[in-house]
Amino acid sequence: MNFKFNKLSCLLLLGSILLTLSTSAKDSVIEKQRQNYKGKAPKYIFYFIGDGMGLSQANAAEAYLGAINGKSGIQKLEMNKFPHHGFYTTNATNRFITGSAAAGTALATGHKTSINTIGMDASKQKPLQSVAERARDLGYKVGIISSVSIDHATPASFYAHQPSRSMYYNISLNLSESNFNYFAGGGIKHPEGDGKVDKNNIMANFGMGTDKEVKNKQTNSIELAKKRGYRLLNTKAEFRKLKKGDDKIIAIAPRLVGGKALPYAIDQTKDDIPLSEFTKKGIELLDNKGGFFIMVEGGKIDWTCHANDAATAIKEVINFDSAIKVALDFYKKHPKETLIVVGGDHETGGMALGFSGSHYHSAFSILQYQDISNDGFSEIIDQYKKDNIGNYKLEDGMALVKKHFGLGDKEKGLELSAFETKQLKNAFEQSMNYKKEFKKDDQFYLLYGSYNPLTVTACHILSQKAGIGWTSFSHTATPIPVKAIGVGAELFSGYYDNTDMAKNIFKLLESK
Repeated sequence: MNFKFNKLSCLLLLGSILLTLSTSAKDSVIEKQRQNYKGKAPKYIFYFIGDGMGLSQANAAEAYLGAINGKSGIQKLEMNKFPHHGFYTTNATNRFITGSAAAGTALATGHKTSINTIGMDASKQKPLQSVAERARDLGYKVGIISSVSIDHATPASFYAHQPSRSMYYNISLNLSESNFNYFAGGGIKHPEGDGKVDKNNIMANFGMGTDKEVKNKQTNSIELAKKRGYRLLNTKAEFRKLKKGDDKIIAIAPRLVGGKALPYAIDQTKDDIPLSEFTKKGIELLDNKGGFFIMVEGGKIDWTCHANDAATAIKEVINFDSAIKVALDFYKKHPKETLIVVGGDHETGGMALGFSGSHYHSAFSILQYQDISNDGFSEIIDQYKKDNIGNYKLEDGMALVKKHFGLGDKEKGLELSAFETKQLKNAFEQSMNYKKEFKKDDQFYLLYGSYNPLTVTACHILSQKAGIGWTSFSHTATPIPVKAIGVGAELFSGYYDNTDMAKNIFKLLESK
């Protein structure tokens, strides 16, 4: 018995040593690669972060583009045409599956931290300098752009230092203290204080639920920003009038939805400002002799993948790639001075390009029949519920599903099986009867997560018919792909840790 125990212990110890040596070897390779860099610093740095975007989200977008354009296989995204590719791991200090605050801090500062911590070490005591702050100190102009609120976890990691991502008011104070030149995209969530915000309500982090009114209002952080020299604007006309030389700008989208975020790309109209236009304007305002650093976050890829909405996620990735195309067009004019790096903070939803019920079959083109986001459809169902109290009709719910998802339309090849019809029927009944989102210990959580039951069921069925599966309503720990082009791009090839992304950029900045 002792022999078996000792033998097992030895094997476990040997495995641990080999894993440590493997990790150390990986770390030493990337560190050696970084230290051996002899090139110059890029004058222009673009840092793109697809929140929730893993390999599957990007590849699904390529498969969708290929399908709707009649191509066999995929149609490459701009980001996947880059010459240098790699992968990085994402764990936080206190959890294997990371969150946006810990991951954003790692990507921004080069240091691991704990879950929900913004720009500070894992003990929540020591502020950590970000690559954006370092760039500012070296004379670069700095821009921070996001499709979610500009005080959300990922953008905040580049300018704020707070023990919790939920401290939106304090984060918004850090925003104007940063002296960065350009903030753009989503709004500011809590400019008059956080009030009684439910710190445990994770749904509020991606635009769901409402914050309670602040009773004891604090000094408005937007007014403080104005006193510190910032100009805030939120109309398309004002935005388009911005010109080279305009400085210290906070440009908020003219139409904001839940969580003070931009509407999903699938829901946007000609009156909205897309992420690509915010990026293009940032280049115009920030281009100068000293160079610039621009971080652009595609934040709503994460939100829609939490809801397992494949069609909306794909269109968010395509929208994100359009912003990358803007940077690439700039790169082509300045190839010897520009670096573009594209990564993500973590994967969301456990998106798989394959589903057990569809076997080897894929049909990505059917996703084009969904014409509204999960949020938009949930609003329609909630309004129907209010307008028809006690008079709900299943045929009404099925008609709405058919109208907005195409499900049940034989001409589109979206016939419903008896089982799928039953799923929608059960979900409709749940949608008409449930009062709040399902908790993780509720029997219905595995079916619907914390979302409207009819919405998530329609998203699941359409995903499955397309050949897409989902494993989670949360994040996963799969390594994240990185793509790079330009000055110093070779540093981003290989397999390494998310902290190495920032360490590489710090190294390049030091070369200035």
